Amino acid sequence: MTDAATSHRPSGDVAASPPEQMAIPLGDEPEAYVAAESHRVAARVLEPTRALVPLDLAAPRLSPAERLVRLAYRIGVPGKTLAAPFRKPQGLRLTATVEPPLAGDRASGMALRAGHFLVCGVKAPIGQIDFASASAKLTPPFERAVHGYGWLRDLAGCCPREQALPVAARVHGAWLAANPKPGKAAAWDVEQVGNRLLAWLVHAPLLLHAEPLRGRTLAAIDDTARWLDRNVGKATDKLGEVTGWTALVAAGLLLTDGKPRRLYAEAGLAHALGDLIAEDGGVLSRSPLAQMDALALLVELSACYRAVKMEPPEAIPGMMALLVPPLLTLMHGEAGLGNWQGAGAVPAEKIAGLVRASGVRTRPLRDVRQWGFQRATGGKTILQFDAAPPPLPRHARAGCASTLAFELSSAGQRIVVNCGGAGVAGGQVPHRIEQGLRATAAHSTMVLDDANSTAVLIKGKLGAGVNEVEVDRRTVGTGRGGATRLEASHDGYAQRYGLLHRRILVLRDDGSELLGEDVLLPVGKRGKTGKIGYAIRFHIGPGIDLRLAQDRKGAGLALPDGRLWQFRVGGDSAGEVAIEESLWVDGNGRPQPIEQLVIQGMTSRSGGSFSWLLKQMG
Repeated sequence: MTDAATSHRPSGDVAASPPEQMAIPLGDEPEAYVAAESHRVAARVLEPTRALVPLDLAAPRLSPAERLVRLAYRIGVPGKTLAAPFRKPQGLRLTATVEPPLAGDRASGMALRAGHFLVCGVKAPIGQIDFASASAKLTPPFERAVHGYGWLRDLAGCCPREQALPVAARVHGAWLAANPKPGKAAAWDVEQVGNRLLAWLVHAPLLLHAEPLRGRTLAAIDDTARWLDRNVGKATDKLGEVTGWTALVAAGLLLTDGKPRRLYAEAGLAHALGDLIAEDGGVLSRSPLAQMDALALLVELSACYRAVKMEPPEAIPGMMALLVPPLLTLMHGEAGLGNWQGAGAVPAEKIAGLVRASGVRTRPLRDVRQWGFQRATGGKTILQFDAAPPPLPRHARAGCASTLAFELSSAGQRIVVNCGGAGVAGGQVPHRIEQGLRATAAHSTMVLDDANSTAVLIKGKLGAGVNEVEVDRRTVGTGRGGATRLEASHDGYAQRYGLLHRRILVLRDDGSELLGEDVLLPVGKRGKTGKIGYAIRFHIGPGIDLRLAQDRKGAGLALPDGRLWQFRVGGDSAGEVAIEESLWVDGNGRPQPIEQLVIQGMTSRSGGSFSWLLKQMG
């Protein structure tokens, strides 16, 4: 459950608008159209406990005997005793070989064959990596690659097995030598342990090729599974716990005498998934990267069930079917991911491979009310809009103060973006700028007094700020003059400055225009006198050439494919437009220099309204 509330206005029928109301010549005032369509309906406010409601998943149905076995294993009776009480225990071995369902990063795998790790664009020679968990000071991306064994999937997918074997033996042998028994620090974080154990099981043929590595690996698998049995509930967040339970289920499936562990872990996994994923399929951290991680775990676990010729519990395919549509909501026209909640622009092939492996065939959700990302399309134009409170501190991963930010793409070209990349800081993205990438100013939205709408804390967490968001989505007009109208407001600046921020976005059905209005509304009796600084930021996608208009009330955007778009502000209340430097993080974790358009000035504490228009020319 969460403390933040997302309030939604019910969609109502809206009278058709004449097509000429949609066609606003550049230089005219966009607010004229927005005001004409801005009649209100009574808001329906959800209670705080209704925002991002976790699912209530039941454990798989068991016979009375199986329930007794699960209970006995949970209280500490050894699995071998429960699985075979009247015969000699079998030696530890894997009972099946898994067909890996996911392809890794080929470039990273080839780099390993050449003698170095390649993580988020940063190379590190294998011989210079300190694999000891107690002493190694690795950045988070390298921790995931080294201690979570992310490298193993990359290596397995880049070449035939016989070519990968010596590299796997070198890296795996070095890790085992540096970590002879369970310990502390990064290597023994529950999530890292779960990822590592699952990788060992899924890619076992690369690690069990010959002695003495085979015996050492089987012993490490057994020790690690036993450690997870005792510590899986100590994960730092729910995704870490789901990772641990997933690895335990896989161990129960693939190791001899593993049925008691499987029964125990299947129940734990069902409950952990229910606490991780909301009713609309979005993870509670609102992180697309976490959404992908959760889906990848279930995809690999399903492959483990197939390896032993068992059907997974209904909750697993059901959860995969829930996870895919919200993820597709954040895909742009070229099928890459938007830069939200710390994610970079994950490339299309990685998402496509993950969705294909899941077996889920579905379409994006337009109105993800609880996960909070709205999606509108017009022609080949795609609009993504963050219309929900940020994740709670206990769920946040690289949590960002991005409320009411948007991204816009057309025909596969990203036009308005967010900086992104906080979730991969420590590679080519310097770790020292991670908090800056999570700030409100790193997103395409309004900022007051250079302050974040929600406080950005260390270690990816968030503090006080946005507690409630009201959302209204409707269709405006019909035919060629039709449009999708999104309106949302947040209270992140209410306590400090006595102002609510309301944003209205209207996307034409042919995708040629995006009309916007940012409104500041006073709250109660506070903040009625004086002025406050504001900035409305539009981070412009890579490869786009910007030119300011002579009157500094707009700019031209020349896209790499030769198309032209134009940006204009409306009315006398809006400040001048300026061009400033920015950066954008791509799907490989590489920061790229871009530019941003900024409308800035001073406005009254009693409120204000600022309209703007993005229009395709020709």
